[in-house]
Amino acid sequence: MNAQTAALKTSAPQTPSLPQAKPEAIGLSTSRLQRLSDAFKREVDEGTLPGATVLVARKGQIGWFDAIGRQSPAASAPMAHDTIFRIFSMTKPIVSIGIMQLLEDGHFLLNDPVAKFIPEFADTRVGVESGGKLELVAAKRQMTVQDLLRHTSGLTYDHTGNGPVQQLYKESRLRSRKITNAEHATMLAAMPLVCQPGAEWNYSRSTDILGRIIEVVSGKSLGAFLTERILAPLQMAETAFSTGEQNAGRLAEPFAKDPWNGDEVKLFNMLEKPAMESGGGGLVSTTMDYARFCQMLLNGGSLDGNRIIGRKTLELMACDHLSPDVVIKGDLVPAGHRFGLGFAVRTEAGIAPFLGSTGQFFWSGMAGTFFWIDPKEDLFAVFMMQGPGQRQHTRSLVRNLVYAAVE
Repeated sequence: MNAQTAALKTSAPQTPSLPQAKPEAIGLSTSRLQRLSDAFKREVDEGTLPGATVLVARKGQIGWFDAIGRQSPAASAPMAHDTIFRIFSMTKPIVSIGIMQLLEDGHFLLNDPVAKFIPEFADTRVGVESGGKLELVAAKRQMTVQDLLRHTSGLTYDHTGNGPVQQLYKESRLRSRKITNAEHATMLAAMPLVCQPGAEWNYSRSTDILGRIIEVVSGKSLGAFLTERILAPLQMAETAFSTGEQNAGRLAEPFAKDPWNGDEVKLFNMLEKPAMESGGGGLVSTTMDYARFCQMLLNGGSLDGNRIIGRKTLELMACDHLSPDVVIKGDLVPAGHRFGLGFAVRTEAGIAPFLGSTGQFFWSGMAGTFFWIDPKEDLFAVFMMQGPGQRQHTRSLVRNLVYAAVE
């Protein structure tokens, strides 16, 4: 399929395309964008990933949208513009916008305690390892809604470390898709925190709890709220917590075993409707659906006359919300970056080992999906694949190649 969007074809016309332009008309280089596609074709040929899509837009128009390789290594179907992907943690920015919509409606303040909405969080304890044993100490303060948004809540994930708190997570049913959001929140509230609220940035189940707060405040399921307030207004018709059997031939799948280390790769079934609508990582989507979300963000909160979030609210979300003494655990926030309310934010022109602009904000998904918004260049990009072990490599690669095409 020709990479230029003038030839864009899709079997899902219910999701409207964004305006399209020749690359040079919006300050991009066709030849350099072709190098972008060629680089990922080499990655496919080398067996790094089955296939990918990459979309680059600038000045409100798509300049490049290519589908490369195959949807699935077990089938012959080529990757397509309307292929459906598990976006995992790219769910988080959507849910973060949702919770901030409720803030704009006046339902809470950012420094309100989580226990105001989920009482089980009123008596959380902090797990401290001492002499090889886990001791529980009182929290110095309660976690707040702002803590959840910026991942300073003291919650964690079981895959981000091997400490005693992570071990408790692993031994629990927290990863089950068969429990409800309410059951998940109750279960999580009974577990110790990995640190004092506000002391560290730990990637965590915080956004799952934001999803539960949305349910408590709105009186609706998370999926129903997101559809009503974000997905339907943006015409993101194919973004949901599962997809129908009629779309079985459009699903992106990973290699059965990681091509670099041989580990088995297991991802959730997109055709199965889960009991838990995970605000932290449960949505499936298409490249164009997510591009519409990105264009809304780049526009300052609105698209096609529909305002989703206030301009000043979005400005707040895309700022650094970590105080200088907060310890950033793990490698998900790159050098030269900090974290806002639902997004990582680039704060330094240098330091990071890849191209970009200060002020850009972004996030990614565990299976390899990635997006970023660059207000300085009036640009956004969406990259989709299903290859968990290669996600760090492809994130840096696509950044460098897209910025190399900016004129």
